[in-house]
Amino acid sequence: MPQTFRHMIRLTAVLVVTGLVAVGCGRKGDLDPPSTPNSMQNKRTDTTQPQVQERKFFLDPLL
Repeated sequence: MPQTFRHMIRLTAVLVVTGLVAVGCGRKGDLDPPSTPNSMQNKRTDTTQPQVQERKFFLDPLL
């Protein structure tokens, strides 16, 4: 095999391994807890907003 072909195979292998390592990086486990206390989560501060009527969209049946 010519030297350039071996070099190309080696370079491809290094790039594939680097990509696999980069994809595998990260933290496993639960998500970080929110910074707001549990008693304040999912509560609206402004309830005076009027209800918005849902509009139909032509692609809705696909969902």
